[in-house]
Amino acid sequence: MSRAPRFLAILLALLCGALSARGAQDAALERGAAITDPATLRELDGGKFRLDRMLVPERSADIPLANSELFALPSMAAVRQAIDREFDRYIARHHASLSKETISVGEGFDFQLFDRTLLYSAETRFVLAGIVNRMDRTFTAEASCGEIRLIYRLTRVNKAAGDDASPPRLPMTLNLVLKARGEGAAIACSEIARRWLGGAPSASDGPLDLIDYQNIDRIETNLQIAHAPKSSVRDFRTDYLLKVFRYDRQARAFVESPLENQIDRARLLADDGLKREFRAWLLDPVNLVAFDRGTVLIPEKFLASGAIAPTPVGFDPSDLEPEFGLVQGEGAVFSEADVVTALRKATESGAKLQNIRSLAGFERRLNDVTCSGCHQTRGIGGFHFPGVDWMADKPSNTTVVPASPQFFGDQVRRRDILASLRDGKPPDYSRGFASRPQLRGSTELAGTNYYDGWGAHCYVQGKPAANNDTSFRDWTCAEGLTCQAAGKISRIGMCFVKSR
Repeated sequence: MSRAPRFLAILLALLCGALSARGAQDAALERGAAITDPATLRELDGGKFRLDRMLVPERSADIPLANSELFALPSMAAVRQAIDREFDRYIARHHASLSKETISVGEGFDFQLFDRTLLYSAETRFVLAGIVNRMDRTFTAEASCGEIRLIYRLTRVNKAAGDDASPPRLPMTLNLVLKARGEGAAIACSEIARRWLGGAPSASDGPLDLIDYQNIDRIETNLQIAHAPKSSVRDFRTDYLLKVFRYDRQARAFVESPLENQIDRARLLADDGLKREFRAWLLDPVNLVAFDRGTVLIPEKFLASGAIAPTPVGFDPSDLEPEFGLVQGEGAVFSEADVVTALRKATESGAKLQNIRSLAGFERRLNDVTCSGCHQTRGIGGFHFPGVDWMADKPSNTTVVPASPQFFGDQVRRRDILASLRDGKPPDYSRGFASRPQLRGSTELAGTNYYDGWGAHCYVQGKPAANNDTSFRDWTCAEGLTCQAAGKISRIGMCFVKSR
Protein backbone atom coordinates (compact mmCIF):
# COMPACT_ATOMS: atom_id res chain seq x y z
CA MET A 1 0.00 0.00 0.00
CA SER A 2 1.39 3.42 -0.96
CA ARG A 3 1.85 6.17 1.60
CA ALA A 4 -1.26 8.18 0.69
CA PRO A 5 -3.81 5.32 0.91
CA ARG A 6 -2.14 4.05 4.09
CA PHE A 7 -2.53 7.41 5.81
CA LEU A 8 -6.10 7.76 4.56
CA ALA A 9 -6.95 4.38 6.05
CA ILE A 10 -5.46 5.46 9.37
CA LEU A 11 -7.37 8.73 9.29
CA LEU A 12 -10.62 6.90 8.64
CA ALA A 13 -9.96 4.63 11.58
CA LEU A 14 -9.33 7.59 13.84
CA LEU A 15 -12.43 9.52 12.80
CA CYS A 16 -14.83 6.59 12.75
CA GLY A 17 -13.97 5.60 16.28
CA ALA A 18 -12.01 2.43 15.66
CA LEU A 19 -10.01 3.24 18.78
CA SER A 20 -12.70 1.85 21.04
CA ALA A 21 -10.38 1.88 24.03
CA ARG A 22 -10.85 5.65 24.13
CA GLY A 23 -14.58 5.33 24.89
CA ALA A 24 -14.35 5.77 28.65
CA GLN A 25 -11.93 8.66 28.32
CA ASP A 26 -14.16 10.39 25.78
CA ALA A 27 -17.10 10.18 28.19
CA ALA A 28 -14.94 11.87 30.82
CA LEU A 29 -13.74 14.55 28.39
CA GLU A 30 -17.24 15.65 27.44
CA ARG A 31 -18.52 15.94 31.01
CA GLY A 32 -20.32 19.19 31.69
CA ALA A 33 -20.20 20.35 28.08
CA ALA A 34 -22.24 17.80 26.12
CA ILE A 35 -25.01 15.24 26.48
CA THR A 36 -24.40 11.99 24.60
CA ASP A 37 -26.04 9.33 26.77
CA PRO A 38 -28.46 7.27 24.59
CA ALA A 39 -31.14 6.84 27.27
CA THR A 40 -31.12 10.55 28.13
CA LEU A 41 -31.36 11.57 24.49
CA ARG A 42 -34.22 9.15 23.87
CA GLU A 43 -36.13 10.73 26.75
CA LEU A 44 -35.38 14.29 25.61
CA ASP A 45 -36.37 13.55 22.01
CA GLY A 46 -39.70 12.28 23.31
CA GLY A 47 -40.22 15.56 25.17
CA LYS A 48 -39.87 19.24 24.38
CA PHE A 49 -36.60 18.81 22.47
CA ARG A 50 -38.11 16.77 19.65
CA LEU A 51 -37.43 18.90 16.58
CA ASP A 52 -41.04 19.57 15.60
CA ARG A 53 -41.87 20.59 19.18
CA MET A 54 -39.05 23.13 19.04
CA LEU A 55 -40.03 24.49 15.64
CA VAL A 56 -43.83 24.23 16.03
CA PRO A 57 -44.44 24.55 19.80
CA GLU A 58 -48.17 24.99 19.31
CA ARG A 59 -48.40 21.50 17.79
CA SER A 60 -49.92 19.07 20.33
CA ALA A 61 -49.68 15.76 18.44
CA ASP A 62 -47.65 12.99 20.07
CA ILE A 63 -46.54 11.54 16.72
CA PRO A 64 -43.25 13.07 15.49
CA LEU A 65 -43.53 15.26 12.43
CA ALA A 66 -42.17 13.49 9.35
CA ASN A 67 -39.84 15.41 7.08
CA SER A 68 -42.49 15.63 4.36
CA GLU A 69 -44.50 17.79 6.77
CA LEU A 70 -41.48 19.49 8.32
CA PHE A 71 -40.32 20.96 5.01
CA ALA A 72 -43.89 21.96 4.16
CA LEU A 73 -43.89 24.38 7.10
CA PRO A 74 -43.80 28.06 6.01
CA SER A 75 -40.82 28.62 8.30
CA MET A 76 -38.82 25.91 6.47
CA ALA A 77 -39.68 26.91 2.89
CA ALA A 78 -36.49 28.91 2.37
CA VAL A 79 -34.40 26.04 3.79
CA ARG A 80 -35.75 23.58 1.23
CA GLN A 81 -35.40 26.07 -1.64
CA ALA A 82 -31.80 26.90 -0.73
CA ILE A 83 -30.79 23.24 -0.44
CA ASP A 84 -32.39 22.51 -3.81
CA ARG A 85 -30.49 25.40 -5.40
CA GLU A 86 -27.23 24.06 -3.96
CA PHE A 87 -27.93 20.65 -5.47
CA ASP A 88 -28.58 22.23 -8.87
CA ARG A 89 -25.34 24.25 -8.66
CA TYR A 90 -23.35 21.24 -7.52
CA ILE A 91 -24.59 19.12 -10.44
CA ALA A 92 -23.93 21.94 -12.93
CA ARG A 93 -20.37 22.42 -11.62
CA HIS A 94 -19.78 18.68 -11.85
CA HIS A 95 -20.88 18.55 -15.49
CA ALA A 96 -18.64 21.52 -16.28
CA SER A 97 -15.49 20.24 -14.56
CA LEU A 98 -15.89 16.43 -14.60
CA SER A 99 -17.91 15.88 -17.74
CA LYS A 100 -16.60 12.34 -18.23
CA GLU A 101 -17.72 11.16 -14.79
CA THR A 102 -21.40 10.39 -14.34
CA ILE A 103 -23.43 11.76 -11.43
CA SER A 104 -26.87 10.79 -10.13
CA VAL A 105 -28.62 8.87 -7.36
CA GLY A 106 -27.61 5.20 -7.20
CA GLU A 107 -24.60 2.93 -7.10
CA GLY A 108 -24.19 2.76 -10.86
CA PHE A 109 -22.74 6.28 -11.13
CA ASP A 110 -19.20 7.62 -10.68
CA PHE A 111 -20.48 10.25 -8.23
CA GLN A 112 -23.37 8.94 -6.16
CA LEU A 113 -25.63 11.85 -5.33
CA PHE A 114 -27.58 12.05 -2.09
CA ASP A 115 -31.22 11.16 -2.74
CA ARG A 116 -33.13 14.35 -1.94
CA THR A 117 -36.42 12.48 -1.85
CA LEU A 118 -35.25 10.96 1.46
CA LEU A 119 -34.76 14.42 2.96
CA TYR A 120 -38.34 15.42 2.12
CA SER A 121 -39.85 11.99 2.73
CA ALA A 122 -42.71 10.83 4.94
CA GLU A 123 -40.40 7.97 5.94
CA THR A 124 -37.69 10.13 7.56
CA ARG A 125 -37.31 12.57 10.43
CA PHE A 126 -34.54 14.31 12.34
CA VAL A 127 -33.73 12.50 15.59
CA LEU A 128 -31.95 14.14 18.55
CA ALA A 129 -28.38 12.80 18.54
CA GLY A 130 -26.72 15.05 21.09
CA ILE A 131 -26.74 18.37 22.94
CA VAL A 132 -23.61 20.49 23.09
CA ASN A 133 -22.80 23.46 25.31
CA ARG A 134 -21.03 26.25 23.37
CA MET A 135 -20.81 28.95 26.00
CA ASP A 136 -17.19 29.19 24.89
CA ARG A 137 -18.71 31.32 22.11
CA THR A 138 -20.02 33.96 24.53
CA PHE A 139 -17.56 36.41 22.93
CA THR A 140 -19.76 36.45 19.80
CA ALA A 141 -22.83 37.67 21.71
CA GLU A 142 -22.39 38.35 25.43
CA ALA A 143 -26.07 39.11 25.91
CA SER A 144 -26.99 35.50 25.13
CA CYS A 145 -24.14 33.87 27.13
CA GLY A 146 -23.09 31.87 24.07
CA GLU A 147 -24.98 28.98 22.56
CA ILE A 148 -26.53 25.58 23.23
CA ARG A 149 -26.78 23.29 20.21
CA LEU A 150 -29.37 20.59 19.68
CA ILE A 151 -27.93 18.24 17.05
CA TYR A 152 -30.29 16.04 15.05
CA ARG A 153 -29.46 13.21 12.67
CA LEU A 154 -31.56 12.41 9.60
CA THR A 155 -33.04 8.95 10.18
CA ARG A 156 -35.32 6.59 8.29
CA VAL A 157 -38.08 5.80 10.78
CA ASN A 158 -39.57 2.69 9.16
CA LYS A 159 -37.80 -0.55 8.35
CA ALA A 160 -38.01 -1.84 4.83
CA ALA A 161 -40.13 -4.95 4.32
CA GLY A 162 -38.28 -8.03 5.45
CA ASP A 163 -35.43 -5.99 6.86
CA ASP A 164 -34.43 -6.96 10.39
CA ALA A 165 -31.92 -4.12 10.77
CA SER A 166 -32.53 -1.08 12.94
CA PRO A 167 -33.79 2.10 11.27
CA PRO A 168 -30.79 3.38 9.32
CA ARG A 169 -29.31 6.81 9.84
CA LEU A 170 -28.74 8.94 6.76
CA PRO A 171 -25.71 11.20 6.11
CA MET A 172 -27.06 14.54 7.28
CA THR A 173 -27.08 16.47 10.53
CA LEU A 174 -29.21 19.48 11.47
CA ASN A 175 -27.91 21.72 14.21
CA LEU A 176 -30.55 23.83 15.96
CA VAL A 177 -28.54 26.63 17.57
CA LEU A 178 -30.11 28.21 20.65
CA LYS A 179 -29.12 31.22 22.70
CA ALA A 180 -27.96 29.99 26.10
CA ARG A 181 -29.85 32.89 27.66
CA GLY A 182 -33.06 34.05 26.07
CA GLU A 183 -33.89 37.69 25.46
CA GLY A 184 -35.01 39.40 28.64
CA ALA A 185 -34.05 36.49 30.91
CA ALA A 186 -32.80 37.61 34.32
CA ILE A 187 -30.45 34.67 34.94
CA ALA A 188 -26.70 35.35 34.92
CA CYS A 189 -24.23 33.59 32.63
CA SER A 190 -22.45 32.39 35.77
CA GLU A 191 -25.56 30.54 36.93
CA ILE A 192 -26.07 28.89 33.53
CA ALA A 193 -22.46 27.71 33.53
CA ARG A 194 -22.82 26.45 37.12
CA ARG A 195 -25.82 24.35 36.16
CA TRP A 196 -23.98 22.76 33.24
CA LEU A 197 -20.97 21.90 35.36
CA GLY A 198 -23.05 20.87 38.34
CA GLY A 199 -24.50 17.54 37.31
CA ALA A 200 -27.75 16.20 35.86
CA PRO A 201 -28.46 18.46 32.86
CA SER A 202 -31.99 17.17 32.35
CA ALA A 203 -33.10 17.73 35.97
CA SER A 204 -36.00 20.12 36.62
CA ASP A 205 -33.55 22.75 37.86
CA GLY A 206 -30.82 21.82 35.36
CA PRO A 207 -29.50 23.84 32.41
CA LEU A 208 -31.95 22.40 29.89
CA ASP A 209 -34.80 23.86 31.90
CA LEU A 210 -33.59 27.30 30.74
CA ILE A 211 -34.04 26.81 27.00
CA ASP A 212 -36.98 26.31 24.68
CA TYR A 213 -38.18 27.37 21.23
CA GLN A 214 -37.89 31.07 22.17
CA ASN A 215 -34.10 30.69 22.32
CA ILE A 216 -33.78 29.66 18.65
CA ASP A 217 -31.14 31.62 16.75
CA ARG A 218 -30.44 29.59 13.59
CA ILE A 219 -30.24 26.24 11.84
CA GLU A 220 -26.95 24.81 10.53
CA THR A 221 -27.01 21.84 8.16
CA ASN A 222 -24.31 19.43 7.03
CA LEU A 223 -25.26 17.01 4.26
CA GLN A 224 -23.14 14.46 2.43
CA ILE A 225 -24.14 15.67 -1.01
CA ALA A 226 -22.18 13.09 -3.02
CA HIS A 227 -19.75 10.21 -2.71
CA ALA A 228 -17.36 8.82 -5.31
CA PRO A 229 -16.05 5.32 -4.50
CA LYS A 230 -12.46 4.45 -5.34
CA SER A 231 -12.10 3.63 -9.03
CA SER A 232 -9.46 3.14 -11.70
CA VAL A 233 -9.29 6.92 -12.25
CA ARG A 234 -9.52 8.28 -8.69
CA ASP A 235 -9.29 7.58 -4.99
CA PHE A 236 -12.55 7.78 -3.09
CA ARG A 237 -14.01 11.25 -2.53
CA THR A 238 -16.89 12.53 -0.43
CA ASP A 239 -18.33 16.05 -0.59
CA TYR A 240 -20.26 17.72 2.24
CA LEU A 241 -22.65 20.65 1.78
CA LEU A 242 -22.71 23.17 4.64
CA LYS A 243 -25.48 25.77 5.05
CA VAL A 244 -26.76 28.24 7.68
CA PHE A 245 -30.27 29.69 8.12
CA ARG A 246 -30.93 32.44 10.68
CA TYR A 247 -34.33 32.72 12.32
CA ASP A 248 -36.26 35.88 11.44
CA ARG A 249 -38.62 36.29 14.38
CA GLN A 250 -40.75 38.91 12.71
CA ALA A 251 -41.29 36.75 9.61
CA ARG A 252 -41.28 33.54 11.69
CA ALA A 253 -39.07 31.91 9.08
CA PHE A 254 -35.51 30.68 8.60
CA VAL A 255 -33.51 32.76 6.12
CA GLU A 256 -30.41 31.68 4.17
CA SER A 257 -27.38 33.40 5.71
CA PRO A 258 -23.59 33.54 5.33
CA LEU A 259 -21.54 30.91 7.15
CA GLU A 260 -19.47 32.34 9.97
CA ASN A 261 -15.90 33.01 8.75
CA GLN A 262 -16.46 30.98 5.55
CA ILE A 263 -14.30 33.11 3.26
CA ASP A 264 -15.75 33.35 -0.26
CA ARG A 265 -12.54 32.45 -2.07
CA ALA A 266 -13.91 32.59 -5.61
CA ARG A 267 -15.46 36.03 -5.15
CA LEU A 268 -12.37 37.45 -3.45
CA LEU A 269 -10.00 36.22 -6.14
CA ALA A 270 -12.23 37.67 -8.87
CA ASP A 271 -12.56 41.16 -7.37
CA ASP A 272 -9.41 43.28 -6.91
CA GLY A 273 -11.25 45.87 -4.83
CA LEU A 274 -12.62 43.25 -2.46
CA LYS A 275 -9.15 41.71 -2.21
CA ARG A 276 -7.63 45.00 -1.09
CA GLU A 277 -10.41 45.60 1.39
CA PHE A 278 -10.14 42.12 2.92
CA ARG A 279 -6.35 42.29 3.09
CA ALA A 280 -6.45 45.64 4.88
CA TRP A 281 -9.15 44.43 7.27
CA LEU A 282 -7.54 41.14 8.29
CA LEU A 283 -4.00 42.53 8.62
CA ASP A 284 -5.16 45.37 10.84
CA PRO A 285 -3.36 44.66 14.17
CA VAL A 286 -6.57 44.34 16.19
CA ASN A 287 -8.15 41.90 13.74
CA LEU A 288 -4.88 40.00 13.25
CA VAL A 289 -4.62 39.33 16.99
CA ALA A 290 -8.23 38.07 17.07
CA PHE A 291 -7.45 35.93 14.01
CA ASP A 292 -4.46 34.44 15.84
CA ARG A 293 -6.59 33.73 18.92
CA GLY A 294 -9.36 32.13 16.88
CA THR A 295 -11.93 34.72 17.99
CA VAL A 296 -12.08 36.76 14.77
CA LEU A 297 -15.50 37.45 13.23
CA ILE A 298 -15.03 38.25 9.54
CA PRO A 299 -17.56 40.74 8.11
CA GLU A 300 -20.33 39.16 6.07
CA LYS A 301 -19.34 41.03 2.89
CA PHE A 302 -16.38 38.63 2.55
CA LEU A 303 -18.31 35.44 3.29
CA ALA A 304 -20.11 32.71 1.33
CA SER A 305 -23.67 31.54 1.99
CA GLY A 306 -22.79 27.90 1.37
CA ALA A 307 -19.75 25.68 1.21
CA ILE A 308 -18.73 22.32 -0.18
CA ALA A 309 -16.15 20.52 1.95
CA PRO A 310 -14.47 17.91 -0.28
CA THR A 311 -12.56 15.10 1.41
CA PRO A 312 -10.04 13.61 1.77
CA VAL A 313 -7.66 16.54 1.35
CA GLY A 314 -4.43 15.13 2.77
CA PHE A 315 -1.75 17.37 4.26
CA ASP A 316 -0.21 19.08 1.23
CA PRO A 317 -1.62 22.31 -0.27
CA SER A 318 -4.65 21.54 -2.43
CA ASP A 319 -7.35 23.46 -4.30
CA LEU A 320 -9.83 21.47 -2.20
CA GLU A 321 -8.87 23.65 0.78
CA PRO A 322 -10.86 26.88 1.30
CA GLU A 323 -7.78 29.12 1.61
CA PHE A 324 -5.94 27.72 -1.43
CA GLY A 325 -4.74 30.56 -3.65
CA LEU A 326 -5.43 33.30 -1.09
CA VAL A 327 -1.78 33.42 0.01
CA GLN A 328 1.13 33.76 -2.42
CA GLY A 329 1.04 33.27 -6.16
CA GLU A 330 -0.39 35.32 -9.01
CA GLY A 331 -3.60 37.09 -8.10
CA ALA A 332 -3.43 36.10 -4.41
CA VAL A 333 -5.00 38.25 -1.70
CA PHE A 334 -1.93 38.10 0.56
CA SER A 335 1.75 38.03 -0.36
CA GLU A 336 4.43 36.63 1.91
CA ALA A 337 5.69 40.17 2.47
CA ASP A 338 2.19 41.31 3.50
CA VAL A 339 1.93 38.62 6.17
CA VAL A 340 5.49 38.85 7.48
CA THR A 341 5.24 42.64 7.78
CA ALA A 342 1.87 42.45 9.56
CA LEU A 343 3.14 39.85 12.04
CA ARG A 344 6.23 41.93 12.77
CA LYS A 345 4.17 45.10 13.35
CA ALA A 346 1.78 43.25 15.66
CA THR A 347 4.67 41.87 17.70
CA GLU A 348 6.43 45.24 17.86
CA SER A 349 3.21 46.82 19.13
CA GLY A 350 3.23 44.44 22.09
CA ALA A 351 0.81 41.76 20.84
CA LYS A 352 1.56 38.24 22.04
CA LEU A 353 0.70 35.94 19.16
CA GLN A 354 -0.22 32.45 20.35
CA ASN A 355 -0.48 30.46 17.13
CA ILE A 356 0.47 32.44 14.03
CA ARG A 357 4.19 33.09 14.01
CA SER A 358 4.92 32.42 10.33
CA LEU A 359 3.43 32.45 6.85
CA ALA A 360 2.53 28.75 7.18
CA GLY A 361 0.74 29.43 10.46
CA PHE A 362 -1.23 32.24 8.79
CA GLU A 363 -2.27 29.91 5.97
CA ARG A 364 -3.30 27.17 8.38
CA ARG A 365 -5.45 29.56 10.40
CA LEU A 366 -7.07 30.81 7.18
CA ASN A 367 -8.14 27.21 6.64
CA ASP A 368 -9.31 26.18 10.08
CA VAL A 369 -11.15 29.42 10.86
CA THR A 370 -13.64 28.43 8.13
CA CYS A 371 -16.39 25.83 8.54
CA SER A 372 -15.20 23.66 5.65
CA GLY A 373 -11.51 23.96 6.57
CA CYS A 374 -12.18 22.88 10.13
CA HIS A 375 -14.08 19.84 8.88
CA GLN A 376 -11.09 18.93 6.70
CA THR A 377 -8.54 19.35 9.50
CA ARG A 378 -8.00 15.65 10.14
CA GLY A 379 -7.88 14.88 6.42
CA ILE A 380 -11.22 13.05 6.39
CA GLY A 381 -14.29 15.28 6.68
CA GLY A 382 -17.78 14.39 7.75
CA PHE A 383 -19.75 15.41 10.80
CA HIS A 384 -18.14 16.87 13.90
CA PHE A 385 -20.92 15.37 15.98
CA PRO A 386 -22.71 12.36 14.44
CA GLY A 387 -23.93 11.51 17.94
CA VAL A 388 -25.22 8.22 19.29
CA ASP A 389 -27.94 6.21 17.57
CA TRP A 390 -30.36 5.50 20.40
CA MET A 391 -32.90 4.08 17.93
CA ALA A 392 -30.57 1.16 17.24
CA ASP A 393 -31.12 -2.19 18.92
CA LYS A 394 -27.85 -1.81 20.86
CA PRO A 395 -27.20 1.94 21.05
CA SER A 396 -24.22 1.63 23.37
CA ASN A 397 -22.37 -0.37 20.72
CA THR A 398 -23.59 1.56 17.69
CA THR A 399 -21.26 4.53 17.94
CA VAL A 400 -18.05 3.96 19.86
CA VAL A 401 -17.02 7.62 19.55
CA PRO A 402 -19.98 9.97 18.95
CA ALA A 403 -17.91 12.94 17.76
CA SER A 404 -14.79 13.95 15.87
CA PRO A 405 -11.26 14.31 17.28
CA GLN A 406 -11.66 18.09 16.95
CA PHE A 407 -14.67 17.94 19.28
CA PHE A 408 -12.98 15.88 21.98
CA GLY A 409 -9.70 17.76 21.69
CA ASP A 410 -11.56 21.02 22.42
CA GLN A 411 -13.34 19.83 25.58
CA VAL A 412 -10.62 20.90 28.02
CA ARG A 413 -10.74 24.45 26.64
CA ARG A 414 -14.54 24.58 26.68
CA ARG A 415 -14.77 23.38 30.30
CA ASP A 416 -12.10 25.87 31.36
CA ILE A 417 -14.20 28.70 29.88
CA LEU A 418 -17.34 27.35 31.58
CA ALA A 419 -15.49 27.32 34.91
CA SER A 420 -14.34 30.92 34.43
CA LEU A 421 -17.89 32.02 33.62
CA ARG A 422 -19.21 30.14 36.66
CA ASP A 423 -16.64 31.76 38.95
CA GLY A 424 -17.10 35.27 37.56
CA LYS A 425 -13.57 35.41 36.09
CA PRO A 426 -12.73 36.87 32.65
CA PRO A 427 -12.66 33.83 30.31
CA ASP A 428 -9.84 33.19 27.87
CA TYR A 429 -11.77 32.56 24.66
CA SER A 430 -8.69 31.82 22.55
CA ARG A 431 -8.22 28.45 20.85
CA GLY A 432 -5.34 26.66 19.21
CA PHE A 433 -5.36 25.20 15.75
CA ALA A 434 -8.20 22.75 15.19
CA SER A 435 -5.88 19.74 15.13
CA ARG A 436 -3.61 20.86 18.00
CA PRO A 437 -5.83 21.84 20.94
CA GLN A 438 -4.91 23.91 23.96
CA LEU A 439 -4.00 22.04 27.15
CA ARG A 440 -4.98 24.85 29.53
CA GLY A 441 -2.73 23.35 32.20
CA SER A 442 -4.54 20.00 32.03
CA THR A 443 -2.91 16.60 31.44
CA GLU A 444 -6.09 14.94 30.12
CA LEU A 445 -5.04 15.09 26.47
CA ALA A 446 -1.41 14.07 26.98
CA GLY A 447 -0.62 10.87 25.11
CA THR A 448 -3.98 10.80 23.29
CA ASN A 449 -4.59 10.91 19.55
CA TYR A 450 -6.15 14.32 20.16
CA TYR A 451 -2.83 15.90 21.15
CA ASP A 452 0.49 14.02 20.94
CA GLY A 453 -0.37 10.31 21.05
CA TRP A 454 -0.67 7.74 18.26
CA GLY A 455 -2.27 9.32 15.20
CA ALA A 456 -2.09 12.90 16.52
CA HIS A 457 -0.98 15.69 14.20
CA CYS A 458 2.63 16.74 14.60
CA TYR A 459 5.48 18.58 12.86
CA VAL A 460 8.55 16.80 11.52
CA GLN A 461 11.42 18.48 13.31
CA GLY A 462 14.51 19.26 11.27
CA LYS A 463 18.08 20.20 11.99
CA PRO A 464 19.17 22.79 12.79
CA ALA A 465 16.23 23.55 15.05
CA ALA A 466 16.34 27.20 13.96
CA ASN A 467 14.98 26.12 10.59
CA ASN A 468 11.80 24.66 12.08
CA ASP A 469 8.62 26.64 11.44
CA THR A 470 7.93 28.76 14.51
CA SER A 471 4.17 28.16 14.30
CA PHE A 472 4.57 24.39 14.67
CA ARG A 473 7.91 23.69 16.36
CA ASP A 474 6.18 22.55 19.58
CA TRP A 475 4.00 20.04 17.69
CA THR A 476 5.93 17.05 19.00
CA CYS A 477 4.94 13.47 19.82
CA ALA A 478 4.75 11.67 23.15
CA GLU A 479 7.66 9.52 24.26
CA GLY A 480 8.02 6.37 22.17
CA LEU A 481 6.44 7.95 19.10
CA THR A 482 7.93 9.80 16.17
CA CYS A 483 6.44 12.28 13.72
CA GLN A 484 6.12 10.92 10.17
CA ALA A 485 5.27 13.27 7.31
CA ALA A 486 1.94 12.48 5.67
CA GLY A 487 2.51 14.37 2.42
CA LYS A 488 5.16 15.13 -0.14
CA ILE A 489 5.54 18.84 0.67
CA SER A 490 4.16 19.62 4.11
CA ARG A 491 6.10 18.73 7.24
CA ILE A 492 2.84 18.28 9.13
CA GLY A 493 2.45 14.58 9.83
CA MET A 494 1.17 12.06 12.35
CA CYS A 495 2.64 10.45 15.45
CA PHE A 496 3.49 6.75 15.08
CA VAL A 497 5.67 4.26 16.91
CA LYS A 498 9.35 4.72 16.09
CA SER A 499 9.75 1.30 14.53
CA ARG A 500 7.33 2.11 11.66
